[in-house]
This record gives sequence, C-alpha cells and structure tokens, in this order.
Amino acid sequence: MSQELIAASHAIKAVVFDLDGLMFNTESVFTLAGTELLRRRGKTPTPDLFHRMMGRRPVEGFQILINVMELSETFEELARESEEIFTVMLADRLAPMPGLYELLEVIEQRGLPKGVATSSPRRYMQSILGRFDLLPRFDITLTAEDVSKGKPDPEIYLTAAARIGVRPQEMLVLEDSEAGTRAAHAAGAHIISIPHEFSAAQDFSVARAIARSLTDPVILGLLEERPGT
Repeated sequence: MSQELIAASHAIKAVVFDLDGLMFNTESVFTLAGTELLRRRGKTPTPDLFHRMMGRRPVEGFQILINVMELSETFEELARESEEIFTVMLADRLAPMPGLYELLEVIEQRGLPKGVATSSPRRYMQSILGRFDLLPRFDITLTAEDVSKGKPDPEIYLTAAARIGVRPQEMLVLEDSEAGTRAAHAAGAHIISIPHEFSAAQDFSVARAIARSLTDPVILGLLEERPGT
C-alpha cells in the first residue's frame, strides 16, 4: 500500500474506537455464546454466520441469525437467552486487546478527544468499560440506541464527528469488522482496520490501511506531532 494512500490528507484531530473485537476480545466470547445458543436447538452455525452478524446492532444481527438458521423464536427471546450465556462465559474470559492502554496514553499525550462508537447497547458498553475503569477516559460514547440505522450505515460515525466537533476526514476511526469499516469509510473518516482471527476473512478493501495491532506504526504514525500543530 502506497504512502500516499495511508497518509492522512488532514491532520488527525480525534480518534474513535469500535468496542467489540477492537478494544476487547469479546468477539471470541460472542462466537462461543452463539454456538451454544444454536447447540441447544440442535443446530450448528454456518461458516459465514458470525461474519455476517459482526459489527451490527443486536436487532439486526439476531435477524440474520433467525433467517440463516431458520429459527422460530423472536429477537427478544433469543437476545435474552444469548445474554445469559454470554455473561457467564465473559466472567473469566474478558480481556483488553493488546496495545489498548498504550494507544490511549499516546492519544491523551496528544490531547486529542476520543470516543467509542459501538453497535452494542449502552448498558452493555458501560458494563464492559466499567470493568476496566475506562468510561471516564472517553469524551463521547455512541451506542445502538443513539442511531436509527446501524453499521454499515455511516450515521454513527457522522454523529461522532458532529459530537466531537471535527470534520469526518479529521477523525481517525479504528474498526475490526467489515460492517464498521464500511460505515466509517462512507462517513468520510480516516478508517484503519485491525482484523482479528474472527474477522480476517472479511472485506477491508475500503480501509485506508490494515494494522496488525492497536500499536501498529500505521496508527501511531498518524498521531505523531506535526510541524505547526
């Protein structure tokens, strides 16, 4: 990938994080919980099922589950049972993704505002961030309840830019899923994708660059002080 492609055309003035799979290893737990949910119904997830659900709001993700696996239960019934399974599994599995704290420190040293834009519900986001005392470190948080259209629609990232007070092209967005990457790209943000084992096969062709971790040089380089900034 050329330096011209990965270089920001505008100085980065804010950073916005996705939550699941980007800040925390929750995608692995989602996969385990979803597999257990289907096992109880005598079903096995198709290879691309969780890829299609990833990055979407619960109501949209569970509708994909219902359609693909031909389930008769409602979204509410499945979501309630899934949350119970997920909560039990999460207790001894939840961990920050490598480099999270280091990247937060770099952003804070630059004095840049930062936010979280997740497709998950607010109660869930607050619970996850609260476990690590991270909620106070973010200037804004946006969740499923704050938008009318979920990712890959750009609404959540356009709203994030407006709330922070920057133009979308001045906002660095970090995402782990295709849906989130497409949302950030459509909003005009500087989108860097960080795939993991559960999203590696997805399409990240619209990302400005692909990073290996939260402390990849392609990310840190965008946050370096620039002459005149």
